[in-house]
Amino acid sequence: MARKDKYSTPPVETVHPPERAQQLVRIANDALNRFSGTADELEKALGMLMLGDYVGWKVLVVIHNKRTIRKYEEILGISVREFFPDEGPVAQRSLGYKIATELGNFWKVVSGDIPVEDRRELASPSGTKG
Repeated sequence: MARKDKYSTPPVETVHPPERAQQLVRIANDALNRFSGTADELEKALGMLMLGDYVGWKVLVVIHNKRTIRKYEEILGISVREFFPDEGPVAQRSLGYKIATELGNFWKVVSGDIPVEDRRELASPSGTKG
């Protein structure tokens, strides 16, 4: 049986055109060559690298704390705020980011001054959770 996509996403060529895909692979290869530590940290950093163009750096800083972002930036040799767009094509699927933009206090949500339940959740395109 063929797999049916649960959620629609933009075509990969739109999010990762050939030049960007090559850049991502170079960063991943460089990170792998330089990395020393537990494999799960490298795996998570590489996951953030792939997800970043889809959601943007603002979603990444909502779902990760500062320390985690710094750790992954060090592993990858990038700065998320410089490397990824502010907002990617599926950013509004992030419940935490959507609430932060609706409240108009993005940095207060990021800092934790305004707690947001399920800030790490990605909703379906229709806006429903899970």
